[in-house]
Amino acid sequence: MAATVAQPDRRYAWKVTASSFLGNTLEYYDFLVYGTAAAVVFPQVFFPDSSGFVATLAAFGTFAVGFLARPLGGLFFGRRGDMHGRKSTLLVTLTVMGISTILIGLLPGYDTIGIWAPVLLVVLRLAQGFAVGGEWGGSMIIVLESSPPNRRGFFTAWPNTGGFSAQILITLSFAWVYTLPEADLLSWGWRVPFLLSAVILVVTFWMRRSLSETPVFQESVAPTTEEPGAPAAAGTIVATFRDDWRNLLLILGLRFAEALPYFLLTVFALSYGNKALGIDRGTLNNAILVVSVLAFVSHGVFAAVSDRIGRRPVYFFGSVVVFVMAFPFFGLLHTGSFLLITLGYVLVLNLGHNAINAVQPAFFAELFPADRRYTGAAAGREIASILAGGLTPFVATALAGPDGTRWPLVAGYVMLGAVLSMIAVWKAPETFRRDLRKTSTEPKSAAVG
Repeated sequence: MAATVAQPDRRYAWKVTASSFLGNTLEYYDFLVYGTAAAVVFPQVFFPDSSGFVATLAAFGTFAVGFLARPLGGLFFGRRGDMHGRKSTLLVTLTVMGISTILIGLLPGYDTIGIWAPVLLVVLRLAQGFAVGGEWGGSMIIVLESSPPNRRGFFTAWPNTGGFSAQILITLSFAWVYTLPEADLLSWGWRVPFLLSAVILVVTFWMRRSLSETPVFQESVAPTTEEPGAPAAAGTIVATFRDDWRNLLLILGLRFAEALPYFLLTVFALSYGNKALGIDRGTLNNAILVVSVLAFVSHGVFAAVSDRIGRRPVYFFGSVVVFVMAFPFFGLLHTGSFLLITLGYVLVLNLGHNAINAVQPAFFAELFPADRRYTGAAAGREIASILAGGLTPFVATALAGPDGTRWPLVAGYVMLGAVLSMIAVWKAPETFRRDLRKTSTEPKSAAVG
């Protein structure tokens, strides 16, 4: 194996970052446009025979189903990425993810094909989730392994703003959808945001095709996988769970303070605020639009700080903010004031969640050796996504109750998740100076040379 890895070219690093940013924008757009539709129109389109509360639970249940497929996708595509390369794997995840979303936008409703409508919705949601399971880990790792060693946190933070760039697109598209008459919204208006994902798919695929494989994979991983007697692909998964189980558990705990507030504020609150509190959907969407724009600034700041002082202090700070703001957020939401609601969103998401989200890509990937990095980071994050993310709107809706009066239980749920993340940060090692070239067959190195 080569003793050194060539210094990454900064211009190429930005090109890789832009490609991964678009890929993650598509990932989050696909997943969150579903969540928005599940909160607003899916109860009527796909579950019209149920009561309002039950139909909403059913719609959020199909939202959660996508997360069930994500760990399988993380394992499948992670294994493929560790054996055959990051780039080719990301082309597959991008294609499957985009096509699934477009097909959801073309799916007939319950009134047209009956029970097959929700059945096909679940199937497409599973396919979407399967592909998403491999997209995040690969897109972050290809940036991580192509970036200057002392700027890894900064570069990997930008693709992770894809959730907020996607939220801007979704907010703007649904702002237009909300202006449609009810009949048009339920028949064809809700489909437009799904079909628009085709534009992002084509642009991202074109950019991603021109990328090269990462220096770390070429010099540290590829030579070992091509050797006679190299372990079978399945061995990568076995070794990850056998040797890296502590890191997988750490990621499970670390995700709660990030995923709970994000899906609570961008999915659950859209339904709860409108139906339980009578807040106009446009007010909530505009608040989300504000924090989505501010997210680019906060991610850059928090990521740059993590490259100087480490991942753990920044991650812990964000978890504490989420804990402290759980109850005050609902108080601000209940005022119905746009300014106060926006303040709540900014404090929870820009100050709390963004500190975590900016650090998470580098932190998670740096926990694993080069030859299991894709498998470990993707599988760990997506396994955690079931409990920490996908179930959030469903659990929060159930806790709040049909009339939304049990909201303190929802706030307590978020606080518990933040505590779990603080414990995980305390137990986690610092990673920001680790040598990415090290494989599982070599002694661990504490720092980059």
